Amino acid sequence: MNLSVAKFLAFEQTLKNALSLYKLGGAAGGSDFDPKGKSEIEVMRFCQSFMDELYRYLGPDQDFPAEDVGVGPREMGFLFGQYRRLSGHFQGNFTGPKIFWSGSSFRTEATGYGLVFFARVVLADMNKELKGLRCAISGSGKIAMHVLEKLLSCEAIPVTVSDSEGYLFDGDGFDYVKYTLIRNIKAQQRSLKEYLKTFPRAKYINDAKPWGEQCDIAFPCASQNEIDQGEALSIISSGCRVLIECSNMPCTGQAVDILRKAKVHVAPAKATAAGGVAVGELELNPEFSLMQWSVEDFENKIQEAVKQTYDRSMKAAQEYGILKENPESLVHGANISAFLNIAQAMTDQGCV
Repeated sequence: MNLSVAKFLAFEQTLKNALSLYKLGGAAGGSDFDPKGKSEIEVMRFCQSFMDELYRYLGPDQDFPAEDVGVGPREMGFLFGQYRRLSGHFQGNFTGPKIFWSGSSFRTEATGYGLVFFARVVLADMNKELKGLRCAISGSGKIAMHVLEKLLSCEAIPVTVSDSEGYLFDGDGFDYVKYTLIRNIKAQQRSLKEYLKTFPRAKYINDAKPWGEQCDIAFPCASQNEIDQGEALSIISSGCRVLIECSNMPCTGQAVDILRKAKVHVAPAKATAAGGVAVGELELNPEFSLMQWSVEDFENKIQEAVKQTYDRSMKAAQEYGILKENPESLVHGANISAFLNIAQAMTDQGCV
């Protein structure tokens, strides 16, 4: 984490939010503090020190932080506790699963489920469905695990997940039993290699990424620039024809060029994040009590936001002469629609 990464994430978040109906701005932040090897007290003290500087920029009408790489429910709890102590009241939304102190019970699922719903919309436009398709996933954090979970409910066949040491491949595909095992392994902060003790037919490849494995759809959920020139060629060779960006800007510039020439359909992260953006925005609206929502209400709301974002992006592409059949139409349409919304706001309000 550095200032350059924070700027890129803030810019990308601004474009993501500009694609939604709510017309929020965007921001991003973080720290180069490394929690590995630190005690819980050290992590708590750091979170409190961080919030000492951050709290004046947060509030129900201002901004709210969310979980991300290295920041889970524990860290959000520490951050919220210090925010409450400094601000003197119980308000604002710190997105996380601990609904008894703040935020939505579905917030962590929203982004992951939304990515799968977005894939379903893209495939529907191609007269295809997720059922029976082999899916390669990178990462094994919250978003990746929720993508895996929702793919199973859509009867797709996820075959890979990865961590910092390599990737896990199960040619038979993961099922709910295997998903539960992976989730437990990650909850105990153990290596995915532990999976092989229970399912020895699977394989774990050290110091590699999963993009060489045969698949129909790729879900890069790990980090920015995780797919370079070589990995893009592997994706094409694997038979993959649809790539759903889950992490921010997972492909390098060279990888994008290669995927474009091979006519791989790419759904950009600024559009695919519609589910997480929608629930985050609803949390800012005091009229909505997400704690009272059923799972069906929650999923319907995400699907509605995903469909609107997809339609808005495709409409913008067509208005600017980009044909629907063009594999890049969604990328161009999302960029155009987001840019025009921001440009209009700056024209109306001035550069403030």
